[in-house]
Amino acid sequence: MRTVTVAELKNNLSRYLREVRLGRRFTVLSRDLPVAQLSPIDDAQRLLEVRPPLSGAIRLRDVPLPPPLSVAGDIVELLLEERGTR
Repeated sequence: MRTVTVAELKNNLSRYLREVRLGRRFTVLSRDLPVAQLSPIDDAQRLLEVRPPLSGAIRLRDVPLPPPLSVAGDIVELLLEERGTR
């Protein structure tokens, strides 16, 4: 299994993902210590199945949106208040 540093992976992520799609595996090193493995997903592990919509299904752009919320005050101030010091 080949190794790649975190910095190299960040700088060339698309290239490494293409290689993973071809079946290659990598050990990711952070300061020369192995921290992760990058490997293709087996077909049995695929959790998401992409399929076309059912015939007669409403188009996404035609789904009615709920009415806007009426909030007293400034929404940004409310958000900052909720977050506190986070």
